[in-house]
Amino acid sequence: MSDSDPKDVRSWSGPIKHLADDERRSLTDSMSAQGRPRIAIAEALRNHWFEIWYQPKIDLKRKCLAGAEALARIRHPELGALLPGSFLPDVDEGSVIELAQHALLATLCDWSMFEEAGFNLHLAINVPVGVLPKLPIAKLVTEYRPKSERWPGLIVEVTEDQIVRDIALAHEIAGQLQVSGIQIAIDDFGAGYSSFSSLRELPFAELKVDRSFVLGCATDATNAAICQTAIDLAHRFGSAAVAEGVESQPDLQALMVMGCDFGQGVLIAPPMPKERFLELLRRRMNKSRGGSPKAEQAGKPVGRVA
Repeated sequence: MSDSDPKDVRSWSGPIKHLADDERRSLTDSMSAQGRPRIAIAEALRNHWFEIWYQPKIDLKRKCLAGAEALARIRHPELGALLPGSFLPDVDEGSVIELAQHALLATLCDWSMFEEAGFNLHLAINVPVGVLPKLPIAKLVTEYRPKSERWPGLIVEVTEDQIVRDIALAHEIAGQLQVSGIQIAIDDFGAGYSSFSSLRELPFAELKVDRSFVLGCATDATNAAICQTAIDLAHRFGSAAVAEGVESQPDLQALMVMGCDFGQGVLIAPPMPKERFLELLRRRMNKSRGGSPKAEQAGKPVGRVA
């Protein structure tokens, strides 16, 4: 899906060199929290420093945009855009619950903004398993969900290692969330050593293959085998397989051959502020419709609704 070929999923958002400084900085671990002061979540919420950035998720079979993952960032007045490493380590549970609620409500609000602009996207947020029983997420979604009939629901991503600690609790919560149009995605799959039998007990919509196995899957036989197993497992359970951290064209090609459904990663598009994401959506819509003024006002979704 590059500018030269609409069916090429590489560089959906354009070359890295065109990114804003804070977006480019967010791609490198070296520019994370190391050497920077810790920012308290309460302080950031009080001063309205939190932003929700979005990383596009691409349908690898239809080669089109499928949705996006919401990611928390802090826009500090002096330090600029900060990654979670600046505010999540060693944070207390109360602050995590506050942040999760803020992210949930902001994402629901942003969906309405995207929809008004003509884009119907399936959005996902990350919520720790331990927070789910203490955050009335189903009630909040019922109260604040978009009123549009086109709303496809919400995906809540929980990491595999957290799920395996209490599979019974995860199963109970997943059942409650489904009633409110919320689906579960198992994040970082492959790193938590869950058993296939335990996963069978959990209703999940997506299985997200951990980036450590995606990296080099085109040349590393072990990583390739793990990716293929995860993809086949997802399909066997009637769920979608998502590859995280796609960084090279050979890995992308290998994942497509394996039958992976969706992909995320800097090769395709990095996380970006919602304003830039919306700008790119509009630009791609105009380009696909020949750039006519009516194209931007058409109000139709771009590509597949995941």
